[in-house]
Amino acid sequence: MAVTADLLPVGIAASDCLTPFGDAAATTRALREGRVALQLQPVLGADGGDLVPLALLGPMQESVPARWLRDARRLADRIGGGGWGTPRRPVVVTSSNFGVGSLHAFMRDGDPRHLRHGVPFASVDLLRAECGWGEHVTVFSHACVSAHLGLLHAARLLHAGRADQVLAFSFDFVSAFVAGGFHSLKILNGVMPAPYAVRETGAIGLGDGAAYAVLTRAAAPLRITAQALYNEMHHFTGNEPAGAGFATCAHALAPATRGRRVWIKGHGTGTLEAGRLEAEAFARVFPDAPLVSWKGSLGHTLGSCGLVELALAVAMLTDGEGTIAGTVGGAAPSFTDDVALASFAAAGFDAAVLASNAFGGAHAALVLSPAGG
Repeated sequence: MAVTADLLPVGIAASDCLTPFGDAAATTRALREGRVALQLQPVLGADGGDLVPLALLGPMQESVPARWLRDARRLADRIGGGGWGTPRRPVVVTSSNFGVGSLHAFMRDGDPRHLRHGVPFASVDLLRAECGWGEHVTVFSHACVSAHLGLLHAARLLHAGRADQVLAFSFDFVSAFVAGGFHSLKILNGVMPAPYAVRETGAIGLGDGAAYAVLTRAAAPLRITAQALYNEMHHFTGNEPAGAGFATCAHALAPATRGRRVWIKGHGTGTLEAGRLEAEAFARVFPDAPLVSWKGSLGHTLGSCGLVELALAVAMLTDGEGTIAGTVGGAAPSFTDDVALASFAAAGFDAAVLASNAFGGAHAALVLSPAGG
């Protein structure tokens, strides 16, 4: 599938996220301090199983109402303003998980109450009703690039003059069904993830996460100045062996960063092949740009990672501390010399590239720049 690259600058009027550490401010502090939210826990929650690294906001047990609803609503209450879900202030909701844990719970115990939030449209309708949003809500889901799809759609709505502001909202909460699926692939195992580290065994962690960003064409301190999407359509789970997909997506953004000094927030889950291909592609396209991943602390928040990590990047660039968190959980040797294991000063950088990758060779990235950059 051909690359889609859009130079559609939009401002970020507001953003925040929710992780096991708390909101974006609390999570940013934890990452800068090198703290790890992941803990070895039973892969099937109350049903036991092997111990795997999970970062959870609460017990991984499906409930009625869904366990994610309280926390998603808690984050939504922070957005402020009104009129969301109306024609001029539409909402874009993204996820790769939605309420699939509830659907699994229904299949297991037959309680029909789980069906109220067991499939994507039902979980989004429930969230919409809880938050008081109108009917103008669009849903996107494409594995771990889901949030990027929503952000690109939001930018296009703004530039087409179809909206004044767009709320992008994403949530993914780990269920036994999801954790068990990754465990069956043997990439969620008893080993803690070490993003971009050269070692014998690759491993990921999974984490609960939700985030939002309010996008606008009005002036804002930070803007998304370019976005790129590319899908290799190579394999159900794997990437093209030479890393062509990573390189194609990175090259698509290179013109938008020409003449700038950038740092890179990579996908960096802790897998070996994908981690190496990603690190090498970025080193070729953006030489000497520090590369970081925060999934060694927070785990992989699945389809929401692009928005969770955007909110964290925004917080790091605007909270006055002037420090970008390094690759928590990483270790030397790394796949490339550009992997930043320690935190570093944001001064001197005038753009950031934020990337996410997904099963089957789907790639997405965006450029985050200060206003006027």
